[in-house]
Parts: sequence; structure tokens; C-alpha cells
Amino acid sequence: MAAYLQWRRFVFFDRETVREPAGPDGTGAKPFALPPGIAVCDSGRGSLVFGDILCQIWFLPRSLQLSSFQAYKLRVTHLYQLKQHSILVSIGEDEEGINPLVKVWNLEKRDGGNPLCTRIFPAIPGNKPTVVSCLTVHENLNFMAIGFADGSVVLTKGDITRDRHSKTQILHEGSYPVTGLAFRQSGKTTHLFVVTTENIQSYMLSVKDYPHLELDTHGCGLRCSSISDPSQDLQFIVAGNECVYLYQPDERGPCFAFEGQKLIVHWYRGYLIIVSKDRKTSPKSEFSGNEAQNSDKQVLNIYDLCNKFIAYSSIFDDIVDVLAEWGSLYVLTRDGKIHVLQEKDTQTKLEMLFRKNLFEMAINLAKSHHLDSDGLSEIFRQYGDHLYNKGNHDGAIQQYIRTIGKLEPSYVIRKFLDAQRIHNLTAYLQMLHLQSLANADHTTLLLNCYTKLKDSSKLEEFIKTSESEVHFDVETAIKVLRQAGYYSHAVYLAEKHEHHEWYLKIQLEDIKNYQEALHYIGKLPFEQAESNMKRYGKILMHHVPNETTELLKILCTDYRPLGVNEGPGMLEGKKANSEEFIPVFANNSRELKAFLEHMTEVQADSPQGVYDTLLELRLQNWAHEQDEQIKEKLHNEALTLLKSGRFKTVFDKALVLCQMHNFKDGVLYLYEQGKLFQQIMHYHMQNEQYKKVIEVCELYGDQEACLWEQALGYFARKEENCKEYIAAVLKHIENKNLMPPLLVVQTLAHNSTATLSVIKDYLVNKLQKQSRQIEQDEQRIQKYREETTRIRLEIEELKASPRIFQKTKCSICTSALELPSVHFLCGHSFHQHCFESYSESDSECPTCMPENRKVMDMIRAQEQKRDLHDQFQHQLKCSNDGFSVVADYFGRGVFNKLTLITDLPSGKTAATIEGGLQRELLMHTKRST
Repeated sequence: MAAYLQWRRFVFFDRETVREPAGPDGTGAKPFALPPGIAVCDSGRGSLVFGDILCQIWFLPRSLQLSSFQAYKLRVTHLYQLKQHSILVSIGEDEEGINPLVKVWNLEKRDGGNPLCTRIFPAIPGNKPTVVSCLTVHENLNFMAIGFADGSVVLTKGDITRDRHSKTQILHEGSYPVTGLAFRQSGKTTHLFVVTTENIQSYMLSVKDYPHLELDTHGCGLRCSSISDPSQDLQFIVAGNECVYLYQPDERGPCFAFEGQKLIVHWYRGYLIIVSKDRKTSPKSEFSGNEAQNSDKQVLNIYDLCNKFIAYSSIFDDIVDVLAEWGSLYVLTRDGKIHVLQEKDTQTKLEMLFRKNLFEMAINLAKSHHLDSDGLSEIFRQYGDHLYNKGNHDGAIQQYIRTIGKLEPSYVIRKFLDAQRIHNLTAYLQMLHLQSLANADHTTLLLNCYTKLKDSSKLEEFIKTSESEVHFDVETAIKVLRQAGYYSHAVYLAEKHEHHEWYLKIQLEDIKNYQEALHYIGKLPFEQAESNMKRYGKILMHHVPNETTELLKILCTDYRPLGVNEGPGMLEGKKANSEEFIPVFANNSRELKAFLEHMTEVQADSPQGVYDTLLELRLQNWAHEQDEQIKEKLHNEALTLLKSGRFKTVFDKALVLCQMHNFKDGVLYLYEQGKLFQQIMHYHMQNEQYKKVIEVCELYGDQEACLWEQALGYFARKEENCKEYIAAVLKHIENKNLMPPLLVVQTLAHNSTATLSVIKDYLVNKLQKQSRQIEQDEQRIQKYREETTRIRLEIEELKASPRIFQKTKCSICTSALELPSVHFLCGHSFHQHCFESYSESDSECPTCMPENRKVMDMIRAQEQKRDLHDQFQHQLKCSNDGFSVVADYFGRGVFNKLTLITDLPSGKTAATIEGGLQRELLMHTKRST
């Protein structure tokens, strides 16, 4: 029970007296006067409706132009104007006695200028005379209930506007006068509340037999009940002298202690309107007539039941009724005046509450008026400022929290930074994060608040939220926690939200937990594991070398994150480039060697850098090893690696490595693979290994003949006795004819220990061989001369003597010659048909043509190569017999002299010189063809 004496009173309505429109002359309008004898009132469909005791029904529109028609012959006792239909239901009397009639009027249709009466029927059920006490109609036009003074209720079901479509029956009978009726529609369920002077009952009309329930054992007077709107859940309101009760169809609801004798009760837009008797006057009977109250003062109170305040209160003289229309309340008094109560707008009401610092009430009022979120936020801000100025920081922060999302957070933060109210600031920032409206600066500030307060429990609660409830910038939180020294919290956040770089930074740089960091990397996806090993590999290798090496082996061969279950759906393993991780082992040669050897074993196609580094490591270990057995093992490992065939593309690099570490066998092997035979021999020469020099010449002299010449020059420069080696070299030079004898003698002249006996046999053999060659050449010259003489004689004979063709057989088919036949000067004869069949040219002998073509090709080749001086120089330098090369090119005409004639020689005429030139040109032309 709520006592209204504790409720605050406001003036949320403006009171005015309705006046007639101003006249044309602009004179002041006088108060509007109602017709006399008004007995009943109602409103709806844009008009105020009145019924008087003179049988008239009046309509007052907003223009204040009164109109009326005669509805009954004696009087009008009840009116009910439907709000959703232009239907007016009235009860009155056409004759003396108790015989009330119900009339249904259609206001949209006219009958002789008056509204059309669509139905008339007697209100009294049967023949029992009784007075009608109340009337109500359902807005769907399917129900109408009439209450009587004898306690009975008549229900009309069906279309109330037509006789044949409706059915009337007695719904309720009792001993107490019925003082109020109200329909309640909830979904498809319809209830009828019936209140008498002594009880309240509820009937369910949507069920057959109309079951009912008694809700209470006390009632109310006439016009002291009403039905609320959905804001109060369509509750039935009953106003007694001590309290106002609210009822649901099946139970009693709350009650309010509004004392005083209630005369009229209405519900209007969430307000409960009660007209009660002024306490200064004597009480009257609740069910008494209005005539006894003509001179009484009455109080009209407008209650806001949701927000528990009195929105308006005023005293009137003898109120007839209170009507609601056109968005205002109209109070009709017995003196014929109409007073209008216009509700102030929401902003005006809020300002009135602000001036009185009634912010809680303003908030409730704004919510009940469905003020938007911006308007509510402004109220919360003003309320917060008010509490802050009063020093109530706890209350103020609660109001500021309610502004989140509308008010700029910096407005609140500045206030509580200045006041050093860290607890309040923390609460505000927490809510800001919960609503996902915090930025990185807010997160930083909140975490700093936690750390200053040393509130570890709140800090853990803040960061250990589920993934779906994260309301802050994780990276910012990690930075702040790390800076404040809360490493475990920072690591937790980084791991949970997969900020891998921050996790590893904190583990390695702050906590120094290298083992855990390495294990974490092993759980990452391939790309992230690879990048983090490149970044932190050196640190991990320095502190946990073995474990780091093992992880790198996996990463570069067949990496799968730890914790990934094996199965058909598992991702295929990936592998990184092992060469890129070599710098990680900068100061860990032992682990590097193990890593590289593992890679070469499991991946034959490892990058070249892996093999290069492994070779360098093995050579270093071999060079620094003191134990002979181990040194021999390392020697074999290095040589085996060289012979693996992995250094063909980086031959120079491998050679440099072997030379740097003085790895003799490796150097010689690489020389041999690179066909650097001279370098092999020079290597043995530098080490004065004479036998090795001879062996190199024997092995590779056929591929590079100059090796013997270099060997001869080498031994020639040696002062010690090298006769044995010189003899071996000379023997090979002689067999292969590699050097002219004169050059051999000049080369050996540099050796002071070499005597003539060393080359005696060489020179004798050489001279004998040359003598034999000279004899052979002379014999060949003589043969060519004789053949040349014979050919010349034959040419002369052909020129000077006739040629007799005595061939009797064809040179092609060897058959006897028959005419026609073809004869050539070479002595061959052919049948004409044989010649035509086999000859390629009409001017050449088919038998001699192949040999002649060879000669002609040789001549053309010589002509083409006459000017190839570079080729001549090259062949001359590389040939073992330079004289033969010179003779060959001499024969091609390379050395022919070109004579330019500038002046005529003395003793010769121009004709003589011209004849000589023509002869030379003719000879040159013949030679060219």
C-alpha cells in the first residue's frame, strides 16, 4: 500500500476556462456556457457528448459549435460514445414510469438531419422494473453490458447495432446495486468486470457458460471505477473511500491509500484522475444523487501511479464530469463552464523537476514518456553533475555510467582524475569496457588504476574473460601490464589472444623462460613459427642449444604444430629453407654441424648454402684437430663431401675454402674436376714433387700438350741435377713432336747443370728424322714436277693437235657405241641417251665430274680462306709444324702482293703497261674460276 501523502505534488497541467471564439470586432470572448440541465456526459470521435434532463443529446466539436437532437421524449440518463466507431449508445425514457430504452445511434448516417437510430430495445430484462445504474460497450461492437440498481447485469452479445444479430441475457444477479462495468480484452480473451457497492466480480465472456470469479468483498460508488491502459496492464480500478484498488481478471493487484470520498474516477494517458469531496465538507452517501452535492467544493487530483507523484491538483465547484478529448482534459462544472487541463510538454516537466533537483523522478518520468536515449543521457549527466557537486562521488559515478555511449568519456574521466577518486574512475572504466566502447587510452588508464590500487583480483577478473566478452584492446593491455611488471598477466593475455610476438618478447626478455618460449613456438602455425625462430633463434640457441637445434630440424624437414592430432584431416607438413637459419648458429658450431649433417641426410636437395657451410665446418675442424686418428676421420668426411657432386655450381667457392685451410687432397680433386691441369702441375712444382709433375704430364698431357713444355721449363730452371726428369720429358716431346729442337735447346740453356749429353740423343734422333723427311719431300716434289710436265704437254697437245676419239664402248653402259654419241676431250665417250640420262651438266663429263668437283671445292675453299688472318695466327700458334701452316696459306694466296701504279716507269709505254695489266687480270680470273 502506498500512501499518497508522501507523494510530491506538481503542476504538470495548465488550467484554463474554455471561452467562446472572439467576435469580429476583437472584443474579449466570454466563458463558454453549456446548456442547462446536463445530466450525463461522454466524449469521443472528435466531440464532447452531453445528455440533459430535457431529452436532448448535445454535440460539442472543437469549434465549439453546439448541435443537438431529441433522442427521447422525457430524459436521457446514460451515454456511451465508442472511441473507434461513430456509434453512440444512449439510455433514456420516452414515457413515465421505469421503462428505460436503449438506443444505438450511427453518427455517420442521417435521418431527417438527425443521427440514424439503428436499434431500439428495452433495457430491463423481462417485466421487472428497475433503474439503470451503468452502461458499457465493447469496442468490437459485439458486447454491451447494462447494470441495474437491483444488482442485475444484462449482457447483449452479437452485433449491438442490429436486433437480429444479437442476443440479450441476464449475466449477473445480486442484492447490491451495480455501480460499475468494464470490458477487458487481452488477445482473444474477453473479461467483464462487475462492481457493486459491496463486491467485485470478473466474468470470462470468451468461454461458454461465462465462468466468474469474485475478486473482492467491497465495492465502490457510481462512477468510481475505470479500466487502465496497457501501461498498467489493463487493470480494473476501483476507488473506495480509503484506498484505490487495482484488479486483474483473476486476482487483486496493488492498492494506493488515497483517502477521501471518491466521486468520479477516470483513466487518461497513464494518469489516474480522481474527483473527491473536499475534506472540509461533510460526507455524503456514495450512491446518492448529484442533487445533494450542488454546492460542494470538490478536489480533482491527477495521479501518476508509475512514478508515484501527483501531476496536478485543483479545487472545482461541483464537477459534473471529466472528459478526455483532443489531447486534453475537460472538466464540466454545474455552473455550465468548461475548464480545460492541458498537459505540459515533457521538456517543461523535466525542467521543473531539475529545478527541484528531483533527478530520479525526472528519469522515471522520461522513461514513462518513452524519451529517447539522448534525452535520458542528458538527465543522467545533470544528475551526475548534481551529485558530484554535492560530494557524492559514488552516486555521481553511477549516473555517469548510465551515460556511456552518449556522453564523451573524457568529460567524466577529467572530473575523477582531478578528484583523485580512483575507485570511482575504475568503476566507470570497467563499464566502458563492458559495453565495448573503450579505446586504447581507456584500457591503459583502467589497467593503471588496477595496478595503483594493487587490486590483483579485479585485474585478473578483467583480463580473464571469455573470448566473446573481450571489451578492450588486447595489445594495449599487454603493453601496460608488461610496463607495470605484471608479466604473468601479460603472458596470459598474449597466449589467450594469440599475440605471439608479445608472448615471446615477455618470456624471453622479461621472464627469461627460454624453454617455455621454445615450446610455445613449436605450437605455432608454420609461417609464424618460422618468422619467430628467425627473430629469436640466436637467443634460444645461446640458452637452450640442443632443444633449439631439434626444433629447427623439424621446422626445416616436416613441421606440424605441436598438439595437432594425427589423422586423415591433418594438414600436410611444411618445411622451411634451412639455409636461412644458418646465422642462428653463429657461436654454436657443434650444433650447427649436427643440424647441417641432419639436413644433408634427410634432404639430399638441401640448399647449396647448407653444403657450403658444412664443408667449411669440416675443414675448420680438420685444420684445428690435433689427434691424428680424429684428423684422418675428419679428412675423409671433408673429402667425401667434396666428392658428393654438390659443388659443381660453386666450384670457385669450394676451391677457396680448401686453399684457405690448406686441404691438399681437396684442392687437387677440385683442380682435376675443373680440368685445371696446369694448376695441378704448378701445385706439385711449388711442393717440388718432381715425380708428381711427370705423372701429371703423363695423365693429362694428351689433353693439354703445353704441360710437357712447362715441365721442361720447370726442370730447366732447377739448379739441382734433374737429368733423369729432363730425359723423360724430352722423350715425350720427341715422340709427340711438341717443340722445335731450337726451342728445346734454348729452354735447357737456362740450367747450369744440364750438359749437351742430356739432349744429345734427342738432337741426333731429331736430325735423323728431319733428314728422312727431307728425302721424302724431295721424292714427292720430283713426282709432282713430272706429273705437272705431263699435264702441260697434254694441254699443249689438246690445243695444237686434233683429237681422235677411238672409243668403241659407252663409258656408262659399256655397250658398243652407236650414233648419236657424245665424246669428251678427257677420252670418255657415251651414247647420247646414256649421257642425257646420267649427266647433270651438258658441258661436263659424267665420269670425271666427281673428281673435278672435289678439286673445284678445294679451290673455292682456299679462296674463301685467303683473308682469314686471325685463323692463320691461331693455327700457327697451336700447330706442331708451323712451316706446314705457312705453306698452306701461301698456297691460298694469302701472301700475294698487291701493286699500286702511281707513275709510269721510264722506258715503258702506256700500251705496254695496259697489255700487262690485262694479262694479269686474265690470269687472276682463270685462277678464280
